[in-house]
Amino acid sequence: MTPEQAAANARTGLATIIGAFAESPQTLRRARLLGLSGWAYHVSARAGALGDVRPETVAAAIGFIAPEAVVDGWEATAKSSAPMEVATWHLHELCTWGADQIGGFPRLTRLLELARRVVDAVDCAGLPLFAAWRAMPVPDQAPGAQAAVLLHLLHEQRLGVHVVAVRASGLSPLQAIIAGPEGETGAVAFGWQPPYPAAGPIVRRLMWADSVADALAGQAYGTLDTAERVELAGLLESLTHRLTR
Repeated sequence: MTPEQAAANARTGLATIIGAFAESPQTLRRARLLGLSGWAYHVSARAGALGDVRPETVAAAIGFIAPEAVVDGWEATAKSSAPMEVATWHLHELCTWGADQIGGFPRLTRLLELARRVVDAVDCAGLPLFAAWRAMPVPDQAPGAQAAVLLHLLHEQRLGVHVVAVRASGLSPLQAIIAGPEGETGAVAFGWQPPYPAAGPIVRRLMWADSVADALAGQAYGTLDTAERVELAGLLESLTHRLTR
């Protein structure tokens, strides 16, 4: 398994694992306790790690959410909470969820070791959200909490390199969404308004962007040898099954 293959293999599992956290009742309850809509919480919880920045900066860092939707979410949060405060609470909830849901994973120690090596090897140039999250102090040293944070960071790295790769392909974020599997449904979910571009002419560009994203993300996985990359892939698959069964 090459580093690029390891990154490609990890993509779906990481999205599923972090999605399980994002959709958990505990996480959604936190948004309600902060008095935020789900959308405002989503934007500020993810980008709040950047600190007190302008919404245009947040939109540029996230990439795939429509700028107008980012502005709405960011400004709604600012009326009641500092974005960094929301991100800090989000990290706390991530640790709590990880300790509860991942803490009993049979090969947790090995997952921690391999994931930490990959996270530490990431070159964060061009990845502002990854860099911001990696710099945040982790409030819980429990193994499950640590694993949840590391997997969140790996997922954030993948999202970040995808933005870079899409722009390098000549696609706009909206074009990339339209050319992807969710098409116009995905565009609506990310706050984009019609009219939408035709998907047919740009699908090949998205395929190229995906391969570039694999290569960029794979650079960090190169810190593991072939056997370790295969092992990490198996651990992520096992954890995904554990969380979704």
